[in-house]
Amino acid sequence: MAYSAGQLPEAFNLVVATHISLCDECRARLASFDAVGGAVLEECEAAPMSEDSLMATLARLRDAPPEPRRERNSAGTAQAQVRKVFPTPLQDYVGGGLDAVKWRPLGGGVRQAILPTSREARVRLLHIPAGLAVPDHGHRGIELTQVLQGAFRDEHDRFGPGDIEIATEADVHTPVAEPGVDCICLAATDAPLRFSALLPRLAQPFFRI
Repeated sequence: MAYSAGQLPEAFNLVVATHISLCDECRARLASFDAVGGAVLEECEAAPMSEDSLMATLARLRDAPPEPRRERNSAGTAQAQVRKVFPTPLQDYVGGGLDAVKWRPLGGGVRQAILPTSREARVRLLHIPAGLAVPDHGHRGIELTQVLQGAFRDEHDRFGPGDIEIATEADVHTPVAEPGVDCICLAATDAPLRFSALLPRLAQPFFRI
């Protein structure tokens, strides 16, 4: 509902947009919220506008630069792989597919890439090797984690491609990537994590997690 109303921080907005592009049920729910919002707007008092507002808007649309044309792979294989791992909303932030991600090591084989957004919250891509566990941690706020590839388990549930985990201050867990395929996730947080072990706490300011 907050996404439909445009009230989410940009980081959370990106995660929700990515999830909606993968989830038919949530896309339908978004359409219903959009319809309610439209009905509310119809009941609002109209704001005064100048007589040439429509013509000025049409002129801006007409003079807008064309969107850059995206190159297509002749066999379609590379582009299909991009769509498979990174849905369109995420591609726009990354600037392409997996090859365009500027990964930084976090230790133990785990890598991250922080994406540029507004300061209210942070969003990052996480690459967790198959079978590896993320250090035990809690949360000082809300964390949305969208699985893009592979899967992980924690003390509460299993999350596979397309699934999204919502963690709050009440949750403490140890996510473990399932064997077989490396787990790639998109995670947004509005506050630093709360690690149990000393080493992750010491490294936390450097990795901005």
